[in-house]
Amino acid sequence: MSTTATEPVEATNGLSEKQRRILEYLRERSASRTYFKSRLIADDLALTPKEVGTNMVAIRDGDFGVDVEKWGYSSSTTWEVTVP
Repeated sequence: MSTTATEPVEATNGLSEKQRRILEYLRERSASRTYFKSRLIADDLALTPKEVGTNMVAIRDGDFGVDVEKWGYSSSTTWEVTVP
């Protein structure tokens, strides 16, 4: 589903633009990886690790077809991501 900048956030299941970018990133890469570091996601998406961590909570708490669990913290928060 494509969206335009003028569409309300509700039309995208309540996700912000950053959250949608992170979700798409996780969906694309979850077939080959299970663990993701916030700082590496941030590097790939031109965000800060803090932005990634803050926005991962919305993805973790929502129903978006991915399971996200905060896994560990060592030089950056690590997230375990699975697609059921």
